Amino acid sequence: MMPFGGIASKLRIDRLKADGVGSHDNASKYLNQDYESLKQQCLESGTLFEDPHFPTITSSLGFKELGPGSSKVQGVRWKRPGEIVGDPQFIIGGATRTDIKQGALGDCWLLAAIGSLTLNEDLLHRVVPHGQSFQEDYAGIFHFQIWQFGEWVDVVIDDRLPVKDGELVFVHSAECSEFWSALLEKAYAKLNGSYEALSGGSTTEGFEDFTGGVAEMYELRKAPRGLDKIIKRALERGSLLGCSIDITSAYDMEAVTFKKLVKGHAYSVTALKEVNYRGQVEQLIRIRNPWGEVEWIGAWSDNSSEWNEVDPSEREDLRLKMEDGEFWMSFQEFLRQFNRLEICNLTPDALDKDGLSKWHTTVYEGTWRRGSTAGGCRNNPATFWINPQFKITLLEEDDDPDDNELACSSLVALMQKHRRKERRAGGDMHTIGFAVYEVPDEFKGCQNVHLKKDFFLRHQSCARSETFINLREVSNQVRLPPGEYIIVPSTFEAHKEGDFVLRVFTEKHSEIQELDEEVSADLPDEEEISEDDVDDSFKNMFQQLAGDDMEISVFELRTILNRVISRHKDLKTDGFSMESCRQIVNLMDKDGSGKLGVVEFQIMWNKIRNWLTLFRKYDLDKSGTMSSYELRMALESEGFKLNNKLIQVLVARYADNEMGVDFDNFVCCLVKLEAMFRFFKAMDQEGGNSVVMNLGEWLTLTMCG
Repeated sequence: MMPFGGIASKLRIDRLKADGVGSHDNASKYLNQDYESLKQQCLESGTLFEDPHFPTITSSLGFKELGPGSSKVQGVRWKRPGEIVGDPQFIIGGATRTDIKQGALGDCWLLAAIGSLTLNEDLLHRVVPHGQSFQEDYAGIFHFQIWQFGEWVDVVIDDRLPVKDGELVFVHSAECSEFWSALLEKAYAKLNGSYEALSGGSTTEGFEDFTGGVAEMYELRKAPRGLDKIIKRALERGSLLGCSIDITSAYDMEAVTFKKLVKGHAYSVTALKEVNYRGQVEQLIRIRNPWGEVEWIGAWSDNSSEWNEVDPSEREDLRLKMEDGEFWMSFQEFLRQFNRLEICNLTPDALDKDGLSKWHTTVYEGTWRRGSTAGGCRNNPATFWINPQFKITLLEEDDDPDDNELACSSLVALMQKHRRKERRAGGDMHTIGFAVYEVPDEFKGCQNVHLKKDFFLRHQSCARSETFINLREVSNQVRLPPGEYIIVPSTFEAHKEGDFVLRVFTEKHSEIQELDEEVSADLPDEEEISEDDVDDSFKNMFQQLAGDDMEISVFELRTILNRVISRHKDLKTDGFSMESCRQIVNLMDKDGSGKLGVVEFQIMWNKIRNWLTLFRKYDLDKSGTMSSYELRMALESEGFKLNNKLIQVLVARYADNEMGVDFDNFVCCLVKLEAMFRFFKAMDQEGGNSVVMNLGEWLTLTMCG
């Protein structure tokens, strides 16, 4: 169960976001480190900053290939730039894409993104703030702003970098005295837990984290018509573009083809131009290898004969701007040689094909939790319905005179959070995707509803992600008629835990809300009985059980309940614990004696008999335990409507490691829920769905539970 400290921290973060913290102009401070105050402390004390949150130890390098004991980390020392070269510089003559050379880390995807970032100075300095230097007010501290899962964070680092044999181990600049790119890589490694966590990835991941934009992916074997126009428009708008060649086996990784293209390697696209060639218009595309070397040697490469057929002024204009590792090739050859193109649109309005209107943006954060909200894809019909559900209302169709279809354009992007950090513990990216359903007539206009299993068994999706894939983000353009729709994001397999961000971009104004139950309880009136209402046979039984004091203590209750439950062989249970029985007594004890009298025991006994019937009814597979989603249905049948957060809390508290709820925990759950709802109702005298209590009342309530 989430501790109170965790809940308080979550509430604090929600309030900060509501106040605008996390926007680019007001980035949240990663690990609460404030760059300006830390720098000032160092300047006043005359010391150089040493980052306690990302220390110069092997675990900051990695955990496996770069972990303790690995030969690759032997001899690595951490040095400040001033210990590596005589006159270190942050940026020399402005940042350019040749400032970035790959080191001993498979993060070419990140380098391709950084390289593309240098093509747009405004974008670059959103990530690399101005005013950083090794000369003025140098204190060994730097900072960078990086977009992470819906918010901008300011990441502080010290400038101690991994060095081996006198050279930087990872990213370095062609200018050996320039260090901005190496320091940016370090900030990114800190965000993800280690340098090794950056190995392997999609260029779009880096694109999005440096821009806050949204990415699209195109399979070049199935390239849409007009892809050249899409690329040209994207370049004109300053979008970031990357491309790659698929690998077919592990042996292919970074294998070089006979024309010097590298498989499984992230390239960036830097230009698209037309030239006159032999009386025809030839379309050329410029590609950059972040290694800064190993270039295409086919047609239109640096020294190919095709250039001899191009007007000298045109030729010089194109080739003057060439950098190391950069090359031209024909657009048709590009489509044949490469498999995938990735485009990161810097702002939602960059997605608009005619530039006349802006897209509306909505961001939601959600969680998949085993047993409560991690239902898996449609292949898991018993649990798919428990996934989080988001309702989108598309109000107006697009303005497109050339399109006869009445449709609303939207882009749905589902991103999983923090998965690189999980690599140290053996985790990695989940396989994720989403499905879209039309809202049935009976639920149109409703918000406080969570669609159940039967709905998804009877209805097909009207749109979905093209595939479930183990990338950080999956996105798809979706065109649907005006109306109400449900988006269901999920992992491919059920019971996979993770956090996610769902971003929805719509061309026209739309309304989007998470669908969840409004918390309520439709409880019967409390059983009002007196001792005279208790029949004699029950009194006799009670007298034998209670002894001379005619009250049942926690210890006696445990003996009674476990004796009864042991007779029901169809129930799997390890019996009622002392803690369970103490909770039952605390919550059923009306006179504050700490024990149950005959009337209290009769009421409790009636409840348990009813709950036993309920348990058997919703133990659908007759396993003897109740699965977490069977629990959800059972609670609803008892009148409890609970939202996803409450279901998560109940599952964390009452389910075992296999997500099963045995009978004793089922009883405790119902006792607790009923008591808490009745307490709230008693306090809410005006029926306003809110109560005010003092500290003593709050402590009494929570300690009792």
